[in-house]
Amino acid sequence: MCTVCGCGDAKLEGHQHHHHDHGYHHHPHHGDIHFGHGPAGVAVPGMSQERLIEIETDILAKNDRYALENRKRLASLGAFAVNLVSSPGSGKTTLLCKTIEHLAQTPLAVIEGDQQTANDADRIRATGAPAIQVNTGKGCHLDGHMVGHAMEHLDLAHGSFLFIENVGNLVCPAAFDLGEDCKIAILSVTEGEDKPLKYPDMFTAARLAILNKVDLAPYCDVDLDLYETNLRRVNPAIDILRVSARTGEGMAAWISWLNARRAEKILQRAAE
Repeated sequence: MCTVCGCGDAKLEGHQHHHHDHGYHHHPHHGDIHFGHGPAGVAVPGMSQERLIEIETDILAKNDRYALENRKRLASLGAFAVNLVSSPGSGKTTLLCKTIEHLAQTPLAVIEGDQQTANDADRIRATGAPAIQVNTGKGCHLDGHMVGHAMEHLDLAHGSFLFIENVGNLVCPAAFDLGEDCKIAILSVTEGEDKPLKYPDMFTAARLAILNKVDLAPYCDVDLDLYETNLRRVNPAIDILRVSARTGEGMAAWISWLNARRAEKILQRAAE
């Protein structure tokens, strides 16, 4: 995860060339090399599996403390927060703009995550919704501290929705709790039916998968049922909706899903 991409501030610590530290496996028949077979699930040259686990544990523990504070703040407001995750180009921002239109009478706010530019936040603001842009620079995901800081600049109304649009990336955002109520993975039908199998951590962490751009399915020679089969292979409990933000297909079911989850949270809080 972030010990590989560098955004977790991991540094190489000496050149440790012991075979058991590599964290990779070589398939003798095909020549394939797998760098995720060690206990850490990743390999970095010069770092032992034990040190990688230690660094990752420290990074995530710090993040989780911020996420807990975010969760408490959202609970005090009775707000329902979703963390929208996907590859770049899945249609997250377009879907979010259409969602805001359908939730016209519902209080909501948006936190936009990208490495650079405020383009997506500007698109959200054009709908009339309040939005804060968070640029991560070289960072490949939002974290709990970033989201907490952004929330300080949003006047969240009681009972509102908070939509957090994460950086387009199906790897690191899977591991970082932002204090949200659930992760929602958006998967364009143009991306390939095996996407859930290639990035299982993200789809395992998600409560809902939205198969987006279904209007393009007839032109892409894709099998929507196979998408769903593969999603349930990695996460048997995942909810799945087929949606086209462009044509409006499936939007009513998506809005109903959101409202039902928010109502569940309100009822749960009332019962506590």
